[in-house]
Amino acid sequence: MRRTDSPTSSSDPTPASVAPADLRRVAVTIAEAAAEHVRSRRPEVFGVMGAELRADDGQSVRAKSTPTDPVTVVDTEAEQLIRARLSELRPHDAILGEEGGGAHGVAGIRWVVDPIDGTVNFLYGIPAYSVSVAAQIDGVSVAGAVVDVAARVTYSAAAGDGARFVDSSSPDGVVEGALSCNPITDASSTLLATGFGYDAERRRAQGRLIGELLPHVRDIRRVGSAALDLCMVASGRVDAHFEHGLNPWDWAAGALIAIEAGARVHVPGPDVRGASGEVVVAMAPGIADDLDAVMRSVGVYTPIP
Repeated sequence: MRRTDSPTSSSDPTPASVAPADLRRVAVTIAEAAAEHVRSRRPEVFGVMGAELRADDGQSVRAKSTPTDPVTVVDTEAEQLIRARLSELRPHDAILGEEGGGAHGVAGIRWVVDPIDGTVNFLYGIPAYSVSVAAQIDGVSVAGAVVDVAARVTYSAAAGDGARFVDSSSPDGVVEGALSCNPITDASSTLLATGFGYDAERRRAQGRLIGELLPHVRDIRRVGSAALDLCMVASGRVDAHFEHGLNPWDWAAGALIAIEAGARVHVPGPDVRGASGEVVVAMAPGIADDLDAVMRSVGVYTPIP
C-alpha cells in the first residue's frame, strides 16, 4: 500500500485548533527526513563496520553525561535538521531536544525530539537506533513518530486514532498496517525489554531488579533504544518494556505509539527529565495486571536516584 500523507504547516499556535492527526503527519515527515540524513551520514563519518574506523579525530564523538554516554556529530546535525523543518512547518511551537535543550515548560504545543535514540548502537554499527519526534499539548503526547533507521520502518500514532507502521525496506514496495500488542495472557511467558542508565550506581540497582524479575518472565531483551523498545511492545515483537531514568525525548513518541496499540503505559509526570529516576513501563494488556503485580513486588516502581 502506498502512502498518501503530506505534511501540514500552520501559523496558528492554538492547541485547540490543531488535530492530532495533522501533528502526526508533521512528525512522520520530519522524522523520516532526519532518519535519511542519519542513514546516509553514518558510513561517511564512521565507515562501514564500526566506530573505530573514523572516530578518532576528536570531533566526531564526545562524551556527554558520563564518559560512557556519547554524542556524535550526526546527532547534532540531525537535531538541527529537525529544528529547521519544525521552524518551517510549525513556527510558533516550542521545541525540546536532547542535544539542543529548549522549552522545559509544558504549556501549549511542544515538540520533543531525539535525533538518535541508541547512539551507542549507531556508533558501533549495531542496527538498532531511531529518530523520535513527538508533539505534546500541555505536557501530554498527542502525536509522534519513531523511525527505525536501519530497518527503514516508521512507527507513528495520533491520540485517539490508533498506531500504525510503514515498512519501506521491501523490494516489492512500501507496506503499511495497524499496530497491535501481542494477545499474550500468561505473564510468565513475557518477553521483557529493558535498558540501563550511564551512571554506575543506577546500573547496579537496575541489575538487581533484572535478577529479581528474571524468574518471573520468559526472558529479557536489551536492544539499546527505548523508543524502539516501546514500538516493539506496540508491534508485538516484545511483550513489555521498563526502564528507569529516561528523559522525555526517549519516550514521548514511543509511549504514545504503545498506548494507541493497546498497551498499558506508565510514564513520569509532565516535564520529568529523568533526574528523579522514575520508571517508564509499557505492557501488553493481557498480562498487564499480573506483570504489574510482579513489578511492584520487586520494587520496579521505586525511583532509582
